[in-house]
This record gives sequence, C-alpha cells and structure tokens, in this order.
Amino acid sequence: MNLKRLLAIGASLGLLAWLFSDNRWQGLGAVLARLDALTLGLCVAGFALSYSLRALRVWDEFRALGGGFGACLRIVLIHSAMINVLPFRGGEAVFPVLLRQVFGVSLPRALATLFWFRLQDAFVVMALGALVWPGLPLPLRVAAVAGVLGLAWWLPRWARAPHAWNEQTGWTRKLAKLRDAFAESTRHARYGWLWTWANWSVKLAAQATLLAALLPDALNVGAAGALGAELAAILPVQGVAGFGTYEAGAAAALLPHGHALPAGLQVALALHLFVIACSVSAGAVAWLFPGPRVGAAHNAAPAAPDSAPVAKDAAQP
Repeated sequence: MNLKRLLAIGASLGLLAWLFSDNRWQGLGAVLARLDALTLGLCVAGFALSYSLRALRVWDEFRALGGGFGACLRIVLIHSAMINVLPFRGGEAVFPVLLRQVFGVSLPRALATLFWFRLQDAFVVMALGALVWPGLPLPLRVAAVAGVLGLAWWLPRWARAPHAWNEQTGWTRKLAKLRDAFAESTRHARYGWLWTWANWSVKLAAQATLLAALLPDALNVGAAGALGAELAAILPVQGVAGFGTYEAGAAAALLPHGHALPAGLQVALALHLFVIACSVSAGAVAWLFPGPRVGAAHNAAPAAPDSAPVAKDAAQP
C-alpha cells in the first residue's frame, strides 16, 4: 500500500475517531434536525438539476453518435454513485466503461473525455475559490484567476497542435494516442464550458443553502464552506469515499467566519451525508433501468465525419 492510500485512510480514520469521541453522533442528529422540508426539497431539486446539466455535457460531447439524453443521464448517475461508494476515487473507472458499453467509445477517447471533464471542473472550482476566498489580496486574486483561465485556454490548443509523438516508440507513442484523444474531447463539446459553469453554479448554490441552514448562518458563509469542501475534493489525496478530506476542507473555509473547527466538521459531515444520499439514491434508480446495448445509439444515427473513433468490438453491458 503506497503513501497516498495510507494518508487517505488516515484522514478517514481521524474523522471517525473524532465522531466517536464525546458522543458527537448525537450532535450530528441535532444538526440535521435544523433542516426544514422546504430547504431539503430545494436542495434535492438543485442536485437533480446538477445531474441533468452534467448529463447535457456528456450528451454534447457525444451527440454525433446519436445517443439520447436518457442514456447520458444514466451514465452520469451511476458514475456519481460509484465515486461516492468506492474508495480512492475507484468509481471514476465506471465512466469510461459505461461510455464503451453504451456508445462504443474507444477506451483512450473515454479516458481523455473523463480527464477533460475533471480538468474543467477543477478550473471552475479554483477560479471561484480565488474570486471569493476571504482575506486574499486583490492582486493575488486577479493573478490566480488569470492563471487558471490562461491554463484552461492553453491546454486544448497544446493538445491540438501538430506533433511528432506518433513517430516515436514505446511510451511516447502511447501518450500520443492519449494526446490525440484529449484533443478530440476538447474539440467536440460546443457548450462544454457553459454546462460546466452552470452545473457548478447550481451545485454550489444547493450545498450553500443546505450548509447555511445547518450552521445556521448567512448564505455567503454556507457558500464558503461548500467551496472549501469542493476544493478539498480535487486534491490528489482523498479519504475513503471522501470522508475526512471533504469535511476538513469545509471546516477550514468556515474558520474565518467564526465557526470553530469541531462545529465546522459536524455540519460538513451532515452536508457530505446528504450529498452521498442523493448520489447513491439517484444511482440506484438509474441502475434499475437498463440502458441500450452497444451500438444501438450509434446505429440509430450515423456518426459525423469528425466524430470520435468508435471501438469495433465493444463489450456488452
């Protein structure tokens, strides 16, 4: 077991140790009791809209293959549930597998799409973090946002630039295939950035509303905690199913607003449990409805000339 996994397990065990001390499980119930039906319903609706926006991003990416929105939504829901259930981000592997099964997308293309989606998510969250993080000097704030936007602009153009990696051998040739697949992913989504910004606006608004009700405090304080949790979620080291690191990120972001670390960890855990409950419930519903077999969507509508390569021998679901 490598150091990264040991740190992830340690973060999760640390949170569990804190929970089992001083009867904090009972305090968690009191925190959850602060939610009213209207707030809970609005947050659930927000998460449902967020899932739909993510599905639109997948549909936009692979629209040339003729796949429907329902198939894309099923992929998103199952993928989201697996991320929240499997340890060490193991659920990420579900996304390329489902893309191959449903649309017959080649593995390099599917992996490149997942990589690009995650980069877009990270860029948006980092830009938002730089904009609203408390106490950050204005010049540093502007420089951070400019750096994120510049990197987001440059990466797709680097991938599409002519290169001679295909003429090499060994790992360089394999990386060339991934670079070309990454270039395809950045080229085909017409509204990819729109879906990404819309998704994160809705998702963070829902989490901010829930966290503000749990604290209780103003909406901007809830937004700070939600953003801190999501910034922690993009770190290379994650707790098992995100437990520990997610809560630490939210609690750290709440400290400048006068909320002590124990209180911050408690409300962040309640938020995390809500996120997991929504994700797993939606994924379970999606799992009950089988998707189309390989090639069904592709055969229904011929791919455009510039569409992504399709695997000839895709595995059946």
